[in-house]
Amino acid sequence: MTRAIYAADPSAPRGREFALDRGGSRGPRSEFQRDRDRIIHSMSFRRLRSKTQVFIAPEGDHYRTRMTHSLEVAQVARVIARALGLDEDLTEALSLAHDLGHPPFGHAGESALGEAMQRHGGFCHNAQALRTVMRLESPYPEHEGLNLSWDLLEGLAKHNGPVAAPNWALAELDEAFPLDLGQWPSLEAQVAAVADDIAYDNHDIDDGLRAGFLTVEDLLELDFLADQWRAVEKRFPHAPRDRQLRELVRDQIGLMVNDVIEHTREQVKGVGSVAEVRDAGRQLAGFSPGMAVEERGLKKFMYQRLYYHTDQVAAAERARDVVARLYAAYSQDASLMPDEWRASLPKDNPQRSRVIADFIAGMSDRFAIERCAAIYGERPGGLSNV
Repeated sequence: MTRAIYAADPSAPRGREFALDRGGSRGPRSEFQRDRDRIIHSMSFRRLRSKTQVFIAPEGDHYRTRMTHSLEVAQVARVIARALGLDEDLTEALSLAHDLGHPPFGHAGESALGEAMQRHGGFCHNAQALRTVMRLESPYPEHEGLNLSWDLLEGLAKHNGPVAAPNWALAELDEAFPLDLGQWPSLEAQVAAVADDIAYDNHDIDDGLRAGFLTVEDLLELDFLADQWRAVEKRFPHAPRDRQLRELVRDQIGLMVNDVIEHTREQVKGVGSVAEVRDAGRQLAGFSPGMAVEERGLKKFMYQRLYYHTDQVAAAERARDVVARLYAAYSQDASLMPDEWRASLPKDNPQRSRVIADFIAGMSDRFAIERCAAIYGERPGGLSNV
């Protein structure tokens, strides 16, 4: 498909923090393909397979993790990018990398680290994603980080829009390699952000139904979902209920994807370059006003019925305790950390606490549970409620 005039151009990226030696280039890849491949091959990406999406340490293997969620976001985002003539490789790379900064146990782990780090600048998973790919994940002999393109990094930094008050981690990285935090990002980044909403809005319904936290009757309280459900029942009146429900989820995704494509096409009329996208001063890729209202209602419903379900809240509190106890243990006795981390641990705060947070944030749920058990002599219980 022909690249749109407002798409990011892989032949003219805005460079990398560290200059690349073009000798021995590994295959005929564009700059954004290289970004995507570096992310996929990273240890940080592999660890997402054991990090919480919605349910903490689920017993079954049918529930989504951060990795499966990221793959689903990438799939949705590529469909939208292709329809709009955007660069699919950059869109996919952004989708795959957007959750690399999440600590174990999802938002429960982030909350615990944020509280522990309150006196040392706090913790933000979005900034941690940048810190991960720019400083922590370092497989190359010449430089720190994965050395991703500016276009990829600026999209990660501000896929939800301009950043007026970056936290310490993002501020440090922006000072080293300025990312124009006050501007809107590329359309590829905006598409990755809305694809994230589409994926978790709908796939979390799927997981919630499977776990028994949601029922069809719950869903029918929303007119938005009730209309789609009646259409599914009409098309497939004799299908088993579980297959009808999965069809509902697919229909919802299709409805949202088509809305984003149609609305964004209207928004970009007259936009002549990716620079004009960044200078537009507003979001160009996203839901139509009507769909945005419906989507906010769906989010509110999901928080009330799933994310803040009493069983979920109880499991999240126990997960917070695991992360808090790990932070306390490593702060009091650095000898508990692996040799390579202990050797590089600064003596003074806030840098010392920030490196401890880096170590914990990189853990999978499983590893965090194992380390807590090894340190305190008892395996944390009650973390799984499905």
